[in-house]
Amino acid sequence: MCLQQTVSRSSLEKAFAGTGKCGTAMENEVAATEEVETMDEAEEEQTEISEEDKKTEEDLNEPEIAPENDDANDNSAITEETPQHLNEDTDKEEASEEEAILESKQTIDSPEVEETFAKSEDEIQPELDPSPVSPEAEEEAVIEVIPESPEQQQEAIADSIVEEVEVEKPAPPKAKGKVKEPASPAMRDRSHIEETLRLNTAELSAEFTAAQKKLLDIYHTAIKPMEDAYKYNELRQYEVTDGEITSKPMILFLGPWSVGKSSMINYLLGLHGTSQELYTGAEPTTSEYTVIMHGEKFRTVEGIVMAADSSRAFSPLEKFGQGFLERLVGIEMPHKLLERVTLVDTPGIIENRKQQERGYPYNDVCQWFIDRADLIFLVFDPTKLDVGGELEMLFRQMKGRESQLRLILNKADTVSTQDLMRVYGALFWSMAPLVNVTEPPRVYVSSFWPLDYTGDTSRDLFMKEEISLLDDLNQVIENQLENKIAFIRQHGIRVRIHALLVDRYLQTYYDKLGWFSDPYEVLHDIVSDPDKYYIFKSILAKTNISKFDLPDKEAYEDFFGVNPVANFKQLSYHCSWSSGCLLDKLEKAISHDLPALLSSINTTPDMPAPPKHPSTTTSVPWDM
Repeated sequence: MCLQQTVSRSSLEKAFAGTGKCGTAMENEVAATEEVETMDEAEEEQTEISEEDKKTEEDLNEPEIAPENDDANDNSAITEETPQHLNEDTDKEEASEEEAILESKQTIDSPEVEETFAKSEDEIQPELDPSPVSPEAEEEAVIEVIPESPEQQQEAIADSIVEEVEVEKPAPPKAKGKVKEPASPAMRDRSHIEETLRLNTAELSAEFTAAQKKLLDIYHTAIKPMEDAYKYNELRQYEVTDGEITSKPMILFLGPWSVGKSSMINYLLGLHGTSQELYTGAEPTTSEYTVIMHGEKFRTVEGIVMAADSSRAFSPLEKFGQGFLERLVGIEMPHKLLERVTLVDTPGIIENRKQQERGYPYNDVCQWFIDRADLIFLVFDPTKLDVGGELEMLFRQMKGRESQLRLILNKADTVSTQDLMRVYGALFWSMAPLVNVTEPPRVYVSSFWPLDYTGDTSRDLFMKEEISLLDDLNQVIENQLENKIAFIRQHGIRVRIHALLVDRYLQTYYDKLGWFSDPYEVLHDIVSDPDKYYIFKSILAKTNISKFDLPDKEAYEDFFGVNPVANFKQLSYHCSWSSGCLLDKLEKAISHDLPALLSSINTTPDMPAPPKHPSTTTSVPWDM
């Protein structure tokens, strides 16, 4: 730096020491003297500039300037914090100054100047201070004589001011990040769910529990013996258990993949953003049958455990094999809604050639859940309205259960109002050939997930549709015992029809069987053509039997192929003096006991029923 290459006054004194007088070099001596005076004037000007700088620094409330012997370090620190263009200008000025000093030093160190100094020592010595100079004073003199130039001092002060202002301002990257940070999506208010479903009401009353026990007693004394005597479960592959009778209403969710079934369950239970939230995504995510039940704490139950527990309603699922049980999972959690219902999430319908690769009888499993569901939500979205083989099979399996079916057009806020009307019409166009009923099922149009509706949508319409669906669900909850009684009575009617048909087959078989007849040929002739022997027509002559409740004729070919005729007895043989006849008990339960139990529930003030929606009636006809 410039301070290290500066020539001090003491060095000049040493340069003049030991020289003699020379009258012929007076001009050179005068030049040297003028140079020394010029250096003294520069020292005085620098002292005045330093005082002015101190005043300026006090006005700016800057901290004290570091000692001058640290100027080199201070200059390097300022250079690092100043902008790039200021550093370049400072470097250029320092380089030019260093070159000038080097030139002056070379001039002084030259032989001619040394000779001149030697000759003029006697004339210059009287003008100089004869006192010796210590090394410390020499160093101080060097520092004081050649400081930085005034332009560099002013630039350093200006840079420090700019640095102070920049420190007081907020950091630009942080401010920019706050501006770009996306706002969290608005969540929808869920207060109407608790109000509509009345989750804060009291628990079930003692009258409800007593009626449930009475229903179990009727089933075991009047219906179950006839089931066992004529093996009704092998005909229809349907077994009623105690756990099913006492179970909560089951809400079944069906539909194509990624239409919002799992998101709808998360919305009803308020699981969004929690660790218990069901996984959702744009791809097919649910590959299992997920049963969400009430429990004291959150835990997962394997399908094998659920099937082994006879107290649950899912023990008959063991007949579908271990491959299915591995895809069955139960989730227990404490929730007020789960105290009243059980939710079942199913794998999405995939209409492609790989549908046979599920590894278990998909249609049979769906039939099992459909037969036991109190409410079936068939969910669609505006992008998945196509109908394929699996969906057609589901509608065939739901024959006779149309009163429990509800169609849901989900994600309705993702399309405009005009497009929504077109999608609504396309949905009915696709479903019309599959629903073989006079009255079409109820369709709910909304967006069932926790996030708020998107802008420019029919918010009021969607909210009304959502409340209507919740009313429908609440009616199923309030009428769960009535629905159980109706279900057991309907089951008893089917058991009676089966017993009468088997009795008629047996009677015809024994009438046609002669001494020399082949029993196998006689039975095969009767089973293959029952109309020839008026099997079904004779049953229709009985009271309270409808032709629409009769099973398929082909079903009895398989039934008698597995169960020989010799394993059954006619109805007249199932009578005793002590217990009476099985058929009489069954008919008494159908015509008297179950209707009386239903009447006692309707007259008991258990829970105030909400206003019924005109399209959500799920009554079961008594006469079939």
